[in-house]
Parts: sequence; C-alpha cells; structure tokens
Amino acid sequence: MRSSRISKDTAKIFDQHTNPTAIIPRRITRSLSRFAYAAPPASNGTTTSTTSTTTTTPDIEDSISPPAKKRRRTSHPASPLKSIKAERTEESICSISSPPAKPPRARKPATKKTDGTTGETTISPPSDWEEVYNAVKKMRSSGGAAHNAAVDTMGCERLADRTASPKDQRFHTLISLMLSSQTKDTVNAVAMHRLKTELPAHKPGAPAGLNLNNVLAVDPKVLNELIWAVGFHNNKTKYIKQAAIILRDQFNDDIPDTISGLTSLPGVGPKMAYLCLSAAWDRTEGIGVDVHVHRITNLWGWNKTKTPEETRLALQSWLPRDKWREINWLLVGFGQTVCLPVGRRCGDCDLGLQGLCKAAERKKVLEGRKVKEQEEIKLENNGVVKTEVVVEEAVVMDELAHETSPK
Repeated sequence: MRSSRISKDTAKIFDQHTNPTAIIPRRITRSLSRFAYAAPPASNGTTTSTTSTTTTTPDIEDSISPPAKKRRRTSHPASPLKSIKAERTEESICSISSPPAKPPRARKPATKKTDGTTGETTISPPSDWEEVYNAVKKMRSSGGAAHNAAVDTMGCERLADRTASPKDQRFHTLISLMLSSQTKDTVNAVAMHRLKTELPAHKPGAPAGLNLNNVLAVDPKVLNELIWAVGFHNNKTKYIKQAAIILRDQFNDDIPDTISGLTSLPGVGPKMAYLCLSAAWDRTEGIGVDVHVHRITNLWGWNKTKTPEETRLALQSWLPRDKWREINWLLVGFGQTVCLPVGRRCGDCDLGLQGLCKAAERKKVLEGRKVKEQEEIKLENNGVVKTEVVVEEAVVMDELAHETSPK
C-alpha cells in the first residue's frame, strides 16, 4: 500500500519524539530542523536547557511544512545595449517629468454668496478676470495676435451708411444684425452692400437703397435674391418684411429704443437687441452675448452655462458695467483670429503662454513658447541691441529646398 509524503513525514516526527536515538536521514533533518523546540526563557533571566523534560510536543498541523517553493533562477547580467537603453529611458523620463516653465495658477470661478441674515446675494468675480481681460485687450490692440479681425471692419455696428439720415442709419444697424445670425461678417457685409446699392426705390424719383419704405415695397423674391448668401435667408426675408410693417405701424417708421420693443420684432433676440440698442441709440443696458462670447467665457471657466442668455446673466452679475459694451467686440475678434471654434491657436495666445487659460492645448502652448523664445534673440553689437527674428523651421527648410533645387 502506497503512502503519501505527508503521512511519511508525520510518522517520522512521531518516531523522533518517541525514540530519541532514532537516526533521521540528513535530508529529512534539514527540512524539519525549524520545528525544533526552544524553551521560553526563565523568569529569572537564566536560559533553559533544550533537553529539559518539560518540553511539549508541537501540534501536528504546525509540524507539517508547506511544499518547498521552487528556487528562482539566477538572472543573467544585463547586456550593455539594454543598460544603455535603460539610461536613455531614465534621461527621457527625467526630461519629461521636469517642472513646467511656469507653475499652474490657482483659479477660482465666479461664486455666489447669500447672506444668511439679510438674504442679500453677492457675486464674487473670477480670481484672475482682470488679468485675462487686459491680456485679450492687448492682443486685440494694434500689432497684437488678435488684431485686424473681421469684426473690426465689417461688424454690424460698422455697416450703416454714414451719409444716410440718422433714422436710416439706425435701420441699417437693425437689418445688419438680423442678417448676421449664423453668418460670417464678410458674407454679411456683402449682403448689406447689395441692399444699400441695389434695393429698388419704392416709387419713381425716390432714392434707391436700404430704407424702410423700400423694404416695405420690395417684392419678397427680390429681397431674397439680394440676401441669398446669408444663412437662413428664406426665414430672414420673412422676418425683415414683417419687422418693417411693425416699425411702420407701431414705432413711427423708426426702430424701438427699448429692449422690450426690439425683442418684439420677429427674428430679434436679446443678443441683437442689446447690441442694437448700444450701436444705434448709444445706450448700453446689457451685454450682447453671441456664440463667441458664450464659448470663450466657458472655456476660461468664468461661468458654466448652457445658453448665451444664461451667459449674459452670469456676466452681468459681476462684470463692471463699463465693460459691457466692449466685451462683445473684444471676444468676437478674439474668437475670429486666435481662439477659433475649430483649430484654436493656443501657441499664439498670450493667455495660453502665460498659463491663464485652463483650456489651452498643452502641446500647442509648449511649441508656442519655443517659437516665442526664438523670435527675439538679442545680440549686442557695439552697444546697440539688435533683434533677430528666427523663422520657423518649416519655412527655413522650404527656402533651402528652393535654393538647392536645379534651375
């Protein structure tokens, strides 16, 4: 009858304790030597002999050792090639994990606080809003990265004919705003030019061009053909015709001078109303928030809103009133040139380079910082400091390829 290894080991342990003179093979002694009993030290500090008769037999479960683990193979020494690769990897990791050029800024969004006793609500502006605002204003100034945007020359407030009467100029501003929805400023400017030059006169001898009487008399098909390039031109044709009738019947052939009156016109929302009141009547009662203002302020973390109207209310709760008229022009031009809806130029943006924009794309910012450092290399020549403009690598390669190409 075959016996298991555990049963054999158990039998040998019993033999050892019952017959001290039993000879135990060397292999078994080595594997069971750790179960030798060591008497606890005496209370008086003396050592007790291991041959004392007071020794107790260990429990069987404690005596049985688990199977021996397999011995690990000795690893071979790393090859020189692998060690070199490891050193390079450590160097690359160190270079990647190096601290950024500028530490991240602590930024707090606009917060609302309510007094428990009075119930008065106060809004604290974002912590760095003035620094962000001034940086954008600098970029929008002459020579900045966001200078010379389409809104600077073809914005709705600039499309009125300055040679026309004040009433007609106000009407031009309203029409340009109604056409601007879902339309680029360049396209809107072309449509407005056609209306000012090609809209037929309402009667013989009357001046042609854009005015209320000519819009009332023009056939809708002709009007639609003149503005066909703008977005949703079919709907805008209906809105313009309907608004012209309301202006004639309710507002004495002029545009309203109140927000409620402007928003009562078909196709005119709060954004158009506040911009129109500011540009046509020189009265700023709110912020005109379009898609650029709504998108950019949410990117900055100034507010967390879902609609332009929510953004308007959020901004008006803390932004100083003297900035209400200017902010639309600033952010629209900034969104047209630098902070584009698709393909943002974070490497050219001072906000990204200075760590002011939490939504800036890090890769573009790092590339922009390298280019910025190489743009101005100051060289001293006889006490005169000169600025050397370093062209980007791609441009240099193109020039070299052109010079070396066979003629």
